[in-house]
Amino acid sequence: MTLRSVRIILPLALLAGAAAACGGDEFDSGDPGDKTITVYSGRSESLVAPVLEKFEQQSGMTVKVRYGSTAQMAAQIEEEGDKSPADIFFAQDAGALGAVAKRGLFAPLPSDVLAKVPANYQARSGEWVGVTGRSRVFAYNVDMVPRADLPKSVFDLTGPQWKDKVGVAPTNGSFQAFVTALRVQHGDAKAKEFLTGLKANGALIRESNIQIVQEINDGKLATGLVNHYYVFEQAKEKGITADQMKAKLHFFTGGDTGALVNVAGAGVLKKAATDPDAKALIDYLLSTEGQTYFANETFEYPLVAGVPTAPGLPALDSLAAPKIDLNDLDTLDETVKMIKEAGLA
Repeated sequence: MTLRSVRIILPLALLAGAAAACGGDEFDSGDPGDKTITVYSGRSESLVAPVLEKFEQQSGMTVKVRYGSTAQMAAQIEEEGDKSPADIFFAQDAGALGAVAKRGLFAPLPSDVLAKVPANYQARSGEWVGVTGRSRVFAYNVDMVPRADLPKSVFDLTGPQWKDKVGVAPTNGSFQAFVTALRVQHGDAKAKEFLTGLKANGALIRESNIQIVQEINDGKLATGLVNHYYVFEQAKEKGITADQMKAKLHFFTGGDTGALVNVAGAGVLKKAATDPDAKALIDYLLSTEGQTYFANETFEYPLVAGVPTAPGLPALDSLAAPKIDLNDLDTLDETVKMIKEAGLA
């Protein structure tokens, strides 16, 4: 799906060093109140284009979007610095938001925006805010893996029982955030040991969480590490309910890192700090309508009180997530390097 006003400027392979090549007329200048907002989105077009289109229709504003992976968009903003045409960075995970914040490129968000979301789902500095929650899960094919054999910890996946059975998407932002959480919770040595063990155990590399869940559901892959909502999204596409899927979800317990609850979130670049249009978009994403869209259409967890979770999902506060401060997931570069050194990307 493509927004009527969205322009995807460059192939992803050309993102690096593209600041000079994509200036000019392609993006707005960031003038306050010009009714045009430029978003760099690490979230896929299929997930966020519909909600941005609703915002356009209701507000009369134009949203221009550059799509790419969260890591690519974060790197692009960091490279462009103060000259970035972006007004808003809409990221797939807190780590990338934190990395941009560390470079001093975000403006603090207004207190009325931050007040809408619990403190543990926003930056300590107030420079980014969570929009939706997502839990890491172990997805499995119910015909290929007996429930009694499900792993108790994500660390079990380096064992012989799971050899050549686990799908991972190492270039995906959610996997990278999970690895950063391993580093935070258990130290770099333990995280590296896990990654090299996963590789040695025949981890099956895939491009995306979507592909992993599709293959699990089709019986081509036994298991995989993904975010919780992909099973629900694919069930919806098939016109069935999640409980009719062969792909099932296993939520790790006991604060295991494999149960990390992360956020997709947004920050406003400094040049748009006083732009009411940028704030209007953030407000819409955190409105009842915006949150309901994500709950019902993408099956993510709403973070604003009063918006119900999608049927079939455990309540957010019932998940046994690890006690990790999302602000500590901001060492993205080190994580990507570790994943590559382990041979997973």
